[in-house]
Amino acid sequence: MPSPPATPDYIDPRSGATFPLDQPRWCGHDHAPLLLTPLPGLTRTEIDTATRGLWRYRAAFPFPIDNPITLGEGSTPLIPCTLAGVRVLLKCEWFNPTCSFKDRGASVMLSLLRAQGIDHVLEDSSGNGGAAVAAYAAAGGIRATIMTPVSTSPAKTVQMRAHGATVELIPGSRQDTADAAVARSASIFYASHNWHPFFLHGTKTLAYELWEDLGFRVPDNIITPCGAGSNVLGCEIGFSELLRAGQIESLPRIFAAQPANCAPIAAAFMAGSDEAVPTTISPTIAEGTAIAQPIRLREVLGTLRETAGGAVTLTEQEIAKATLDLARSGIYVEPTSAQAAAAFAKLLETGTISPEQTTVLVMTGTGLKATPRIADLLKIAL
Repeated sequence: MPSPPATPDYIDPRSGATFPLDQPRWCGHDHAPLLLTPLPGLTRTEIDTATRGLWRYRAAFPFPIDNPITLGEGSTPLIPCTLAGVRVLLKCEWFNPTCSFKDRGASVMLSLLRAQGIDHVLEDSSGNGGAAVAAYAAAGGIRATIMTPVSTSPAKTVQMRAHGATVELIPGSRQDTADAAVARSASIFYASHNWHPFFLHGTKTLAYELWEDLGFRVPDNIITPCGAGSNVLGCEIGFSELLRAGQIESLPRIFAAQPANCAPIAAAFMAGSDEAVPTTISPTIAEGTAIAQPIRLREVLGTLRETAGGAVTLTEQEIAKATLDLARSGIYVEPTSAQAAAAFAKLLETGTISPEQTTVLVMTGTGLKATPRIADLLKIAL
């Protein structure tokens, strides 16, 4: 395996074009999505054990940051739970400061962008990403403009406004909001959690943390809700760095859980395609994964296949049942998160994974952010 370059670059993985990292950039030519050229990862001795949270892995980031924007993100609990009669591990990402996994990416992305001289950012989000960017922008003295669908849960838009962000509610679908943000990107730097590669280098800390949580081992399986795929790609990047650094011997299998009402990644995976396939898009209670046109679809599919993982689609009824079943076991997560539990049951039933394996379910966000939707499931009025 060739050694990574000493200085990373932005790279368009489809054309191979590279761009220097010292210039702020969110896309390549013709709006091509970018990644970073491979980084070497870190070893156990390079973990900053004096630091709690994801910045203990700062040696794995693309360039040094002496004064990161941090609110204590990372170091989330990994707890055992019994689902479908089988022991499983829940990675409780709602313990992050804004109550979702998006804080990992926001902390790293905005810290690196601030170091590049960015002082005003634009984000589009169905809720959690916008809340995270708003919070970390406020903590870092950066102006933030957030575009979000008009249908977004008020708990999330109120949080964005409380952090001082300018919030614009966009009529139409989640994709309409994304399109509006790209159109605005000519006037405000587009720090999209879906587009910017720095965000993925925050989500990759989930892999480092699981490795450390498990006594410097990897789980057999990781199941995560998947909209644009930042947790899928973040885990692949992080575990690949650990493999490159000689710290692990293999990658875990990574599985993406998507609502059947909006499952472009699962549809392409099941069709054996590397490109989008025709699929019907409908509203879903799993709003955090309602991404009709994921920009890194090809890369997400590549990760699912290269890790011998897969994709699972879930009906609205399955998502609702998993949400309430988790709540009645003490785990209160939004329907988006509950998809991981529903997918676990399906993968067990088909024999794709087995009970004796170590499986981690990524619980991406708290149920407190989806109060109206959970109230509907309980058939109670607010």
